[in-house]
Amino acid sequence: MRVLVTGATGYIGGRLVPKLIEAGHEVRVIVRRAERLRDVPWAREVDVVEGDLTDAAAVARAVDGIEVVYYLVHSMGGNGDFEQTELTIARTMAQAATAAGVRRIVYLGGLHPQGGELSQHLRSRAKVGEILLGSGVPTIVLQAGVIIGSGSTSFEMIRHLTEVLPYMPAPRWVRSFIQPIAVRDVLHYLVEAANVPPEVNRAFDIGGPDVLRYGQLMNGYAVEAGLPQRPIAALPVLTPWLAGQWVNLVTPIPRRLAVPIIESLQYDCVMHDHDIDAVIPPPSEGLVTYRRSVRLALEREKRGDIETSWRNAEVEGAPSDPLPSDPDWAGHTVYVDQREQRSKAGADALWTVIEGVGGENGWYSFPLAWAVRGWIDKLFGGVGLRRGRRDPDTLHVGDAVDFWRVEAIDRGSFLRLRAEMRVPGRAWLEMAAEPDGTGSRYRQRAVFFPKGLAGRLYWWSIVPIHGVIFAGMANRITAEAEAASKAPRPGRDDVEAAPAAASARNQAQKS
Repeated sequence: MRVLVTGATGYIGGRLVPKLIEAGHEVRVIVRRAERLRDVPWAREVDVVEGDLTDAAAVARAVDGIEVVYYLVHSMGGNGDFEQTELTIARTMAQAATAAGVRRIVYLGGLHPQGGELSQHLRSRAKVGEILLGSGVPTIVLQAGVIIGSGSTSFEMIRHLTEVLPYMPAPRWVRSFIQPIAVRDVLHYLVEAANVPPEVNRAFDIGGPDVLRYGQLMNGYAVEAGLPQRPIAALPVLTPWLAGQWVNLVTPIPRRLAVPIIESLQYDCVMHDHDIDAVIPPPSEGLVTYRRSVRLALEREKRGDIETSWRNAEVEGAPSDPLPSDPDWAGHTVYVDQREQRSKAGADALWTVIEGVGGENGWYSFPLAWAVRGWIDKLFGGVGLRRGRRDPDTLHVGDAVDFWRVEAIDRGSFLRLRAEMRVPGRAWLEMAAEPDGTGSRYRQRAVFFPKGLAGRLYWWSIVPIHGVIFAGMANRITAEAEAASKAPRPGRDDVEAAPAAASARNQAQKS
Protein backbone atom coordinates (compact mmCIF):
# COMPACT_ATOMS: atom_id res chain seq x y z
CA MET A 1 0.00 0.00 0.00
CA ARG A 2 0.94 3.64 -0.39
CA VAL A 3 1.03 5.12 3.11
CA LEU A 4 1.71 8.56 4.55
CA VAL A 5 3.28 8.97 7.99
CA THR A 6 2.94 12.26 9.83
CA GLY A 7 5.20 12.76 12.84
CA ALA A 8 7.99 10.72 11.22
CA THR A 9 10.63 12.61 13.23
CA GLY A 10 8.89 11.78 16.50
CA TYR A 11 9.37 8.92 18.93
CA ILE A 12 6.72 6.57 17.49
CA GLY A 13 6.83 7.76 13.88
CA GLY A 14 10.58 7.29 13.62
CA ARG A 15 10.18 3.64 14.66
CA LEU A 16 7.05 2.98 12.62
CA VAL A 17 8.46 4.01 9.24
CA PRO A 18 11.06 1.19 8.99
CA LYS A 19 8.41 -1.31 10.14
CA LEU A 20 6.11 -0.24 7.34
CA ILE A 21 8.93 -0.46 4.80
CA GLU A 22 9.74 -3.94 6.09
CA ALA A 23 6.06 -4.88 5.64
CA GLY A 24 6.30 -3.96 1.95
CA HIS A 25 4.48 -0.61 1.94
CA GLU A 26 5.46 2.41 -0.13
CA VAL A 27 6.04 5.12 2.47
CA ARG A 28 5.77 8.88 2.20
CA VAL A 29 6.45 11.30 5.06
CA ILE A 30 5.69 14.97 5.55
CA VAL A 31 8.18 17.01 7.59
CA ARG A 32 8.81 20.71 8.07
CA ARG A 33 12.47 20.37 7.10
CA ALA A 34 13.61 17.47 4.93
CA GLU A 35 17.13 17.86 6.32
CA ARG A 36 15.91 16.40 9.62
CA LEU A 37 15.76 13.01 7.85
CA ARG A 38 19.15 13.22 6.17
CA ASP A 39 20.90 10.81 8.51
CA VAL A 40 18.13 8.33 9.36
CA PRO A 41 18.88 4.87 7.90
CA TRP A 42 15.61 4.73 5.94
CA ALA A 43 15.83 8.21 4.41
CA ARG A 44 16.41 6.99 0.84
CA GLU A 45 13.57 4.48 1.03
CA VAL A 46 10.78 7.01 1.51
CA ASP A 47 9.20 9.83 -0.46
CA VAL A 48 9.59 13.10 1.43
CA VAL A 49 7.15 16.01 1.22
CA GLU A 50 8.42 19.18 2.86
CA GLY A 51 5.70 21.20 4.48
CA ASP A 52 3.80 22.06 7.63
CA LEU A 53 0.56 20.37 8.67
CA THR A 54 -0.97 23.81 9.20
CA ASP A 55 -0.56 24.41 5.44
CA ALA A 56 -3.57 22.94 3.59
CA ALA A 57 -1.74 22.96 0.26
CA ALA A 58 1.20 21.00 1.69
CA VAL A 59 -1.16 18.47 3.30
CA ALA A 60 -3.00 18.07 -0.02
CA ARG A 61 0.32 17.31 -1.76
CA ALA A 62 1.21 14.82 0.93
CA VAL A 63 -2.02 12.79 0.72
CA ASP A 64 -2.21 12.75 -3.07
CA GLY A 65 -2.30 9.11 -4.22
CA ILE A 66 -2.13 7.80 -0.63
CA GLU A 67 -4.20 4.85 0.60
CA VAL A 68 -3.47 4.93 4.35
CA VAL A 69 -2.61 7.95 6.50
CA TYR A 70 -0.88 7.47 9.86
CA TYR A 71 -1.69 10.48 12.00
CA LEU A 72 0.92 10.55 14.78
CA VAL A 73 1.13 14.22 15.72
CA HIS A 74 0.29 15.61 19.12
CA SER A 75 1.42 18.73 20.90
CA MET A 76 2.88 18.53 24.38
CA GLY A 77 3.52 22.24 24.68
CA GLY A 78 2.27 24.46 27.42
CA ASN A 79 0.89 27.31 25.30
CA GLY A 80 -2.79 27.97 25.92
CA ASP A 81 -3.92 27.78 22.30
CA PHE A 82 -2.35 24.41 21.44
CA GLU A 83 -5.71 22.64 21.70
CA GLN A 84 -7.32 24.82 19.04
CA THR A 85 -4.24 24.43 16.83
CA GLU A 86 -4.45 20.64 17.11
CA LEU A 87 -8.13 20.61 16.17
CA THR A 88 -7.49 22.87 13.18
CA ILE A 89 -4.69 20.61 11.93
CA ALA A 90 -6.88 17.53 12.37
CA ARG A 91 -9.68 19.13 10.34
CA THR A 92 -7.19 20.08 7.61
CA MET A 93 -5.99 16.47 7.41
CA ALA A 94 -9.56 15.10 7.48
CA GLN A 95 -10.64 17.34 4.61
CA ALA A 96 -7.52 16.60 2.53
CA ALA A 97 -7.81 12.83 3.08
CA THR A 98 -11.49 12.86 2.07
CA ALA A 99 -10.79 14.88 -1.07
CA ALA A 100 -7.88 12.60 -2.05
CA GLY A 101 -9.89 9.39 -1.64
CA VAL A 102 -7.74 8.01 1.19
CA ARG A 103 -9.00 4.57 2.22
CA ARG A 104 -7.94 4.53 5.88
CA ILE A 105 -6.73 6.87 8.64
CA VAL A 106 -4.84 5.44 11.63
CA TYR A 107 -4.55 7.69 14.67
CA LEU A 108 -2.62 7.02 17.87
CA GLY A 109 -4.54 8.68 20.68
CA GLY A 110 -4.49 8.46 24.46
CA LEU A 111 -6.11 5.97 26.80
CA HIS A 112 -8.56 7.86 29.00
CA PRO A 113 -11.54 7.30 31.31
CA GLN A 114 -15.00 7.42 29.78
CA GLY A 115 -17.11 10.35 30.89
CA GLY A 116 -16.19 13.08 33.35
CA GLU A 117 -13.55 15.77 33.14
CA LEU A 118 -10.23 15.17 31.35
CA SER A 119 -6.94 17.02 31.38
CA GLN A 120 -6.48 19.48 28.55
CA HIS A 121 -4.11 17.15 26.70
CA LEU A 122 -6.28 14.04 27.04
CA ARG A 123 -9.31 16.10 26.01
CA SER A 124 -7.48 17.36 22.94
CA ARG A 125 -6.47 13.84 21.91
CA ALA A 126 -10.04 12.63 22.28
CA LYS A 127 -11.39 15.52 20.18
CA VAL A 128 -8.82 14.90 17.44
CA GLY A 129 -9.98 11.28 17.31
CA GLU A 130 -13.60 12.41 16.99
CA ILE A 131 -12.73 14.73 14.09
CA LEU A 132 -10.92 11.97 12.19
CA LEU A 133 -13.68 9.42 12.89
CA GLY A 134 -16.23 11.88 11.50
CA SER A 135 -14.21 12.65 8.36
CA GLY A 136 -15.96 10.12 6.14
CA VAL A 137 -12.67 8.22 5.73
CA PRO A 138 -12.68 4.89 7.63
CA THR A 139 -10.60 5.60 10.72
CA ILE A 140 -9.18 3.47 13.51
CA VAL A 141 -8.16 5.28 16.69
CA LEU A 142 -5.74 3.32 18.87
CA GLN A 143 -5.85 4.65 22.43
CA ALA A 144 -2.66 3.84 24.35
CA GLY A 145 -1.62 4.82 27.85
CA VAL A 146 1.93 4.89 29.21
CA ILE A 147 4.31 3.66 26.48
CA ILE A 148 7.43 1.90 27.76
CA GLY A 149 10.51 1.72 25.59
CA SER A 150 14.07 2.99 25.44
CA GLY A 151 13.94 6.74 25.00
CA SER A 152 10.21 7.19 25.68
CA THR A 153 9.15 10.12 27.85
CA SER A 154 7.19 7.92 30.25
CA PHE A 155 10.05 5.47 30.68
CA GLU A 156 12.56 8.27 31.30
CA MET A 157 10.31 9.88 33.89
CA ILE A 158 9.76 6.59 35.74
CA ARG A 159 13.48 5.83 35.64
CA HIS A 160 14.76 9.16 36.90
CA LEU A 161 12.15 9.54 39.63
CA THR A 162 13.03 6.07 40.88
CA GLU A 163 16.80 6.48 40.67
CA VAL A 164 17.01 9.97 42.15
CA LEU A 165 14.68 9.60 45.13
CA PRO A 166 15.38 6.92 47.80
CA TYR A 167 12.12 7.95 49.49
CA MET A 168 9.30 9.33 47.42
CA PRO A 169 6.80 11.83 48.77
CA ALA A 170 4.41 11.88 45.83
CA PRO A 171 1.02 13.23 44.77
CA ARG A 172 -2.10 11.11 45.00
CA TRP A 173 -1.69 10.05 41.38
CA VAL A 174 0.83 7.39 42.45
CA ARG A 175 -2.31 5.49 43.51
CA SER A 176 -3.88 5.76 40.04
CA PHE A 177 -4.18 2.60 37.98
CA ILE A 178 -2.18 2.51 34.75
CA GLN A 179 -2.10 -0.06 31.96
CA PRO A 180 1.32 0.40 30.34
CA ILE A 181 2.16 -0.98 26.92
CA ALA A 182 5.53 -1.81 25.38
CA VAL A 183 6.51 0.28 22.37
CA ARG A 184 6.97 -2.88 20.28
CA ASP A 185 3.31 -3.78 20.90
CA VAL A 186 2.16 -0.28 19.93
CA LEU A 187 4.07 -0.69 16.66
CA HIS A 188 2.43 -4.10 16.12
CA TYR A 189 -1.06 -2.57 16.35
CA LEU A 190 -0.12 0.37 14.14
CA VAL A 191 1.33 -1.78 11.35
CA GLU A 192 -1.61 -4.18 11.38
CA ALA A 193 -4.14 -1.32 11.40
CA ALA A 194 -3.43 -0.72 7.69
CA ASN A 195 -5.13 -4.05 6.91
CA VAL A 196 -8.30 -3.54 8.95
CA PRO A 197 -11.52 -4.00 6.89
CA PRO A 198 -13.02 -0.74 5.55
CA GLU A 199 -16.22 -1.05 7.61
CA VAL A 200 -14.25 -0.53 10.84
CA ASN A 201 -14.55 3.09 11.96
CA ARG A 202 -14.11 3.40 15.71
CA ALA A 203 -11.72 3.84 18.62
CA PHE A 204 -10.06 0.90 20.39
CA ASP A 205 -8.23 0.76 23.70
CA ILE A 206 -4.83 -0.94 23.60
CA GLY A 207 -2.66 -1.89 26.55
CA GLY A 208 -0.27 -4.48 27.91
CA PRO A 209 -1.17 -7.44 30.14
CA ASP A 210 -0.51 -5.61 33.46
CA VAL A 211 -2.69 -3.14 35.34
CA LEU A 212 -0.58 -1.41 38.00
CA ARG A 213 -0.60 1.62 40.22
CA TYR A 214 1.90 4.26 39.14
CA GLY A 215 3.88 3.60 42.32
CA GLN A 216 4.14 -0.05 41.30
CA LEU A 217 5.56 1.03 37.94
CA MET A 218 8.37 2.85 39.73
CA ASN A 219 9.16 -0.04 42.02
CA GLY A 220 8.93 -2.49 39.12
CA TYR A 221 11.61 -0.41 37.43
CA ALA A 222 13.69 -0.48 40.63
CA VAL A 223 13.65 -4.29 40.68
CA GLU A 224 14.74 -4.56 37.03
CA ALA A 225 17.46 -1.92 37.52
CA GLY A 226 18.85 -3.67 40.60
CA LEU A 227 17.77 -0.91 43.01
CA PRO A 228 16.03 -1.18 46.39
CA GLN A 229 12.30 -0.66 46.19
CA ARG A 230 11.28 2.87 47.18
CA PRO A 231 8.86 3.68 50.02
CA ILE A 232 6.15 5.89 48.55
CA ALA A 233 3.86 8.22 50.48
CA ALA A 234 0.89 9.73 48.68
CA LEU A 235 0.45 13.36 49.74
CA PRO A 236 -2.76 15.32 49.07
CA VAL A 237 -1.03 18.72 48.92
CA LEU A 238 0.96 18.36 45.70
CA THR A 239 -1.14 19.71 42.84
CA PRO A 240 -0.41 18.49 39.28
CA TRP A 241 1.23 21.86 38.54
CA LEU A 242 3.51 21.67 41.59
CA ALA A 243 4.31 18.03 40.87
CA GLY A 244 5.21 19.04 37.31
CA GLN A 245 7.70 21.60 38.63
CA TRP A 246 9.21 18.92 40.88
CA VAL A 247 9.55 16.42 38.03
CA ASN A 248 11.07 19.18 35.88
CA LEU A 249 13.77 19.77 38.50
CA VAL A 250 14.72 16.20 39.45
CA THR A 251 14.51 14.58 35.99
CA PRO A 252 15.69 15.57 32.50
CA ILE A 253 12.03 15.88 31.42
CA PRO A 254 11.27 19.58 30.74
CA ARG A 255 8.26 21.23 32.31
CA ARG A 256 6.35 21.41 29.01
CA LEU A 257 6.31 17.59 28.93
CA ALA A 258 6.14 16.87 32.66
CA VAL A 259 3.06 18.95 33.45
CA PRO A 260 0.69 17.46 30.82
CA ILE A 261 1.85 13.91 31.61
CA ILE A 262 1.22 14.39 35.33
CA GLU A 263 -2.14 16.07 34.70
CA SER A 264 -3.15 12.95 32.78
CA LEU A 265 -1.96 10.65 35.58
CA GLN A 266 -4.73 11.95 37.85
CA TYR A 267 -7.05 9.47 36.16
CA ASP A 268 -7.20 5.69 36.05
CA CYS A 269 -6.11 4.96 32.47
CA VAL A 270 -6.97 1.33 31.79
CA MET A 271 -8.64 -0.56 28.96
CA HIS A 272 -12.42 -0.61 29.17
CA ASP A 273 -12.71 -3.58 26.82
CA HIS A 274 -10.58 -5.86 24.65
CA ASP A 275 -12.56 -5.39 21.42
CA ILE A 276 -9.27 -4.77 19.63
CA ASP A 277 -8.53 -8.52 19.82
CA ALA A 278 -11.30 -9.28 17.31
CA VAL A 279 -9.90 -6.77 14.81
CA ILE A 280 -6.14 -6.97 15.40
CA PRO A 281 -5.02 -10.08 17.31
CA PRO A 282 -2.13 -9.64 19.77
CA PRO A 283 1.39 -10.55 18.59
CA SER A 284 1.93 -14.30 18.17
CA GLU A 285 4.40 -14.31 21.08
CA GLY A 286 1.93 -12.43 23.30
CA LEU A 287 1.92 -8.92 24.69
CA VAL A 288 5.01 -7.82 26.61
CA THR A 289 4.66 -7.53 30.38
CA TYR A 290 5.65 -4.30 32.10
CA ARG A 291 8.71 -5.75 33.83
CA ARG A 292 9.94 -7.31 30.59
CA SER A 293 9.41 -4.05 28.67
CA VAL A 294 11.59 -2.28 31.26
CA ARG A 295 14.21 -5.01 30.94
CA LEU A 296 14.22 -4.69 27.14
CA ALA A 297 14.54 -0.91 27.35
CA LEU A 298 17.47 -1.12 29.77
CA GLU A 299 19.22 -3.72 27.60
CA ARG A 300 18.79 -1.56 24.52
CA GLU A 301 20.16 1.51 26.29
CA LYS A 302 23.12 -0.50 27.53
CA ARG A 303 23.90 -1.46 23.92
CA GLY A 304 23.51 2.15 22.85
CA ASP A 305 20.87 1.03 20.34
CA ILE A 306 18.17 3.69 20.78
CA GLU A 307 16.29 4.29 17.52
CA THR A 308 14.31 7.34 18.65
CA SER A 309 14.09 9.35 21.85
CA TRP A 310 11.95 12.03 23.49
CA ARG A 311 15.14 14.13 23.48
CA ASN A 312 14.91 14.64 19.74
CA ALA A 313 11.34 15.91 19.70
CA GLU A 314 11.13 19.55 18.65
CA VAL A 315 10.95 21.99 21.54
CA GLU A 316 7.87 24.14 21.13
CA GLY A 317 8.59 27.82 21.47
CA ALA A 318 12.28 27.35 20.66
CA PRO A 319 13.60 28.98 17.48
CA SER A 320 13.42 26.57 14.56
CA ASP A 321 14.69 28.75 11.72
CA PRO A 322 18.24 27.98 10.59
CA LEU A 323 21.04 30.50 10.94
CA PRO A 324 20.86 32.92 8.02
CA SER A 325 23.95 33.23 5.84
CA ASP A 326 26.26 36.08 6.80
CA PRO A 327 25.14 38.47 4.02
CA ASP A 328 21.57 38.17 5.33
CA TRP A 329 22.66 39.65 8.64
CA ALA A 330 22.55 43.14 7.14
CA GLY A 331 20.08 45.28 9.04
CA HIS A 332 20.04 42.97 12.09
CA THR A 333 21.71 43.42 15.44
CA VAL A 334 24.05 40.45 15.70
CA TYR A 335 26.60 39.62 18.40
CA VAL A 336 29.44 37.24 17.60
CA ASP A 337 32.12 35.59 19.73
CA GLN A 338 34.76 34.06 17.47
CA ARG A 339 37.74 31.92 18.51
CA GLU A 340 40.49 30.14 16.62
CA GLN A 341 43.13 27.74 17.90
CA ARG A 342 45.81 25.65 16.24
CA SER A 343 46.27 22.05 17.33
CA LYS A 344 49.15 19.64 16.78
CA ALA A 345 46.58 16.88 16.35
CA GLY A 346 45.23 15.99 12.93
CA ALA A 347 41.83 17.20 11.78
CA ASP A 348 40.33 13.71 12.28
CA ALA A 349 41.33 13.64 15.96
CA LEU A 350 40.03 17.17 16.43
CA TRP A 351 36.72 16.28 14.80
CA THR A 352 36.25 13.27 17.11
CA VAL A 353 36.35 15.62 20.10
CA ILE A 354 33.98 18.11 18.45
CA GLU A 355 31.40 15.45 17.58
CA GLY A 356 31.53 14.14 21.15
CA VAL A 357 30.69 17.43 22.92
CA GLY A 358 27.92 17.59 25.47
CA GLY A 359 26.22 14.83 27.39
CA GLU A 360 28.62 12.85 29.56
CA ASN A 361 31.66 14.51 27.94
CA GLY A 362 30.56 18.00 28.91
CA TRP A 363 31.62 21.24 27.23
CA TYR A 364 35.34 21.33 28.06
CA SER A 365 35.27 24.55 30.04
CA PHE A 366 34.08 25.92 33.38
CA PRO A 367 31.69 23.04 34.23
CA LEU A 368 30.12 24.99 37.09
CA ALA A 369 29.03 27.80 34.76
CA TRP A 370 27.44 25.32 32.33
CA ALA A 371 25.71 23.54 35.22
CA VAL A 372 24.32 26.80 36.60
CA ARG A 373 23.07 27.81 33.16
CA GLY A 374 21.37 24.43 32.84
CA TRP A 375 19.63 24.79 36.21
CA ILE A 376 18.48 28.31 35.35
CA ASP A 377 17.03 26.96 32.12
CA LYS A 378 15.17 24.22 34.04
CA LEU A 379 13.80 26.76 36.53
CA PHE A 380 12.29 28.70 33.63
CA GLY A 381 10.79 25.55 32.10
CA GLY A 382 13.53 24.79 29.59
CA VAL A 383 15.16 21.45 28.79
CA GLY A 384 18.36 22.06 30.78
CA LEU A 385 21.64 20.20 30.41
CA ARG A 386 20.37 16.83 31.63
CA ARG A 387 18.60 16.11 28.36
CA GLY A 388 22.00 14.85 27.22
CA ARG A 389 22.34 13.20 23.82
CA ARG A 390 21.09 9.99 22.24
CA ASP A 391 24.48 8.64 21.12
CA PRO A 392 27.74 9.48 22.96
CA ASP A 393 29.92 9.50 19.84
CA THR A 394 27.90 10.27 16.72
CA LEU A 395 25.62 13.21 15.87
CA HIS A 396 22.99 13.60 13.18
CA VAL A 397 20.96 16.57 11.99
CA GLY A 398 18.07 17.05 14.40
CA ASP A 399 19.78 15.37 17.37
CA ALA A 400 19.47 17.02 20.77
CA VAL A 401 22.67 17.87 22.64
CA ASP A 402 21.77 19.13 26.12
CA PHE A 403 20.01 22.44 25.46
CA TRP A 404 21.23 22.61 21.84
CA ARG A 405 20.04 20.89 18.67
CA VAL A 406 22.16 19.87 15.68
CA GLU A 407 21.14 22.17 12.86
CA ALA A 408 23.90 21.32 10.37
CA ILE A 409 26.75 18.86 10.23
CA ASP A 410 29.41 18.18 7.63
CA ARG A 411 30.93 15.11 9.20
CA GLY A 412 34.65 15.47 9.69
CA SER A 413 34.76 19.24 9.43
CA PHE A 414 31.78 21.32 10.61
CA LEU A 415 29.06 21.30 13.29
CA ARG A 416 26.38 23.91 13.98
CA LEU A 417 24.18 23.77 17.07
CA ARG A 418 21.01 25.83 17.54
CA ALA A 419 20.13 26.89 21.09
CA GLU A 420 16.89 25.61 22.61
CA MET A 421 17.53 27.11 26.04
CA ARG A 422 15.34 29.89 27.37
CA VAL A 423 17.05 33.00 26.02
CA PRO A 424 15.78 36.42 24.80
CA GLY A 425 16.79 35.90 21.20
CA ARG A 426 18.20 33.25 18.88
CA ALA A 427 21.61 31.66 19.38
CA TRP A 428 23.92 29.27 17.56
CA LEU A 429 27.29 27.67 18.27
CA GLU A 430 29.56 26.55 15.42
CA MET A 431 32.67 24.37 15.64
CA ALA A 432 34.93 23.39 12.76
CA ALA A 433 38.10 21.33 12.20
CA GLU A 434 40.39 22.16 9.27
CA PRO A 435 43.71 20.57 8.22
CA ASP A 436 46.65 22.90 8.82
CA GLY A 437 50.00 21.52 7.77
CA THR A 438 50.90 18.60 10.01
CA GLY A 439 48.20 19.60 12.49
CA SER A 440 44.79 21.21 12.36
CA ARG A 441 42.97 24.45 13.07
CA TYR A 442 39.94 24.71 15.33
CA ARG A 443 37.39 27.42 14.57
CA GLN A 444 34.58 28.31 16.94
CA ARG A 445 31.84 30.90 16.56
CA ALA A 446 28.91 31.83 18.81
CA VAL A 447 26.22 33.92 17.10
CA PHE A 448 23.37 35.69 18.90
CA PHE A 449 20.39 37.56 17.42
CA PRO A 450 18.98 39.51 20.41
CA LYS A 451 15.26 40.10 20.84
CA GLY A 452 14.54 43.62 22.04
CA LEU A 453 16.25 45.34 24.91
CA ALA A 454 16.20 42.18 27.04
CA GLY A 455 18.28 40.36 24.45
CA ARG A 456 20.88 43.09 24.30
CA LEU A 457 21.13 43.32 28.08
CA TYR A 458 21.41 39.54 28.28
CA TRP A 459 24.35 39.43 25.86
CA TRP A 460 26.31 42.22 27.48
CA SER A 461 25.73 40.84 30.96
CA ILE A 462 27.36 37.53 30.07
CA VAL A 463 30.22 38.84 27.89
CA PRO A 464 32.74 38.40 30.78
CA ILE A 465 31.56 34.80 31.29
CA HIS A 466 31.84 34.14 27.56
CA GLY A 467 35.43 35.30 27.71
CA VAL A 468 36.15 32.46 30.12
CA ILE A 469 33.84 29.77 28.70
CA PHE A 470 34.50 30.13 24.99
CA ALA A 471 38.24 30.70 25.34
CA GLY A 472 38.40 27.66 27.62
CA MET A 473 36.44 25.57 25.13
CA ALA A 474 38.86 26.33 22.32
CA ASN A 475 41.89 25.55 24.49
CA ARG A 476 40.52 22.37 26.05
CA ILE A 477 39.08 20.89 22.83
CA THR A 478 42.35 21.28 20.98
CA ALA A 479 44.29 19.95 23.98
CA GLU A 480 41.96 16.96 24.22
CA ALA A 481 42.51 16.20 20.53
CA GLU A 482 46.29 16.35 21.01
CA ALA A 483 46.14 14.06 24.05
CA ALA A 484 43.98 11.56 22.19
CA SER A 485 46.27 11.55 19.17
CA LYS A 486 49.30 10.83 21.41
CA ALA A 487 47.61 7.89 23.15
CA PRO A 488 49.40 4.63 22.28
CA ARG A 489 47.68 2.50 19.69
CA PRO A 490 48.11 -1.28 19.61
CA GLY A 491 50.68 -2.18 16.98
CA ARG A 492 51.05 -5.47 15.14
CA ASP A 493 53.33 -6.94 17.83
CA ASP A 494 50.85 -5.90 20.53
CA VAL A 495 47.94 -7.50 18.68
CA GLU A 496 49.84 -10.76 18.15
CA ALA A 497 51.00 -10.80 21.76
CA ALA A 498 47.53 -10.16 23.20
CA PRO A 499 46.24 -13.76 23.04
CA ALA A 500 49.43 -15.06 24.68
CA ALA A 501 49.22 -12.42 27.41
CA ALA A 502 45.57 -13.26 28.05
CA SER A 503 46.45 -16.97 28.25
CA ALA A 504 49.21 -16.23 30.75
CA ARG A 505 46.84 -14.15 32.90
CA ASN A 506 44.24 -16.90 32.85
CA GLN A 507 46.85 -19.49 33.86
CA ALA A 508 48.05 -17.29 36.70
CA GLN A 509 44.48 -16.86 37.94
CA LYS A 510 43.94 -20.65 37.88
CA SER A 511 47.15 -21.15 39.87
